[in-house]
Amino acid sequence: MKAHWIALACCLSLPALAETEHPLLAGYAAQARQENPNFAGFSAERGKALYFAEEQRDGKTMSCTTCHTADPRQPGKTPAHRKVDPLAPAANPERFTDLKKVEKWFRRNCDDVYARECTAQEKGDFISWIDSIK
Repeated sequence: MKAHWIALACCLSLPALAETEHPLLAGYAAQARQENPNFAGFSAERGKALYFAEEQRDGKTMSCTTCHTADPRQPGKTPAHRKVDPLAPAANPERFTDLKKVEKWFRRNCDDVYARECTAQEKGDFISWIDSIK
């Protein structure tokens, strides 16, 4: 009987765990495993580091914070002074809900800041961090 309760408790907790993982992470994990067979999971800490990482671009220091501010729950602005809605899903629930839009903006922003495409691991790390901000 005790084993039955343990099995039931495990099964009941699985849906709760599934609800806490961002829906896009499974796809990025599959891509990350293809890019790197040693992929061991996403890290919110690496995602945060990516957000604050500074690069020199055309004589200027760039990072995600250049447009999105140090607090991604706040609105930002582009170098052309166009308004940027908050990046964090906690402040803007539409963020990171549409894969096509997510890919479009990762492609543009990674190129703008890092002069390259971000890896699937970096995307998953970033989403893990940004989704954890409350």
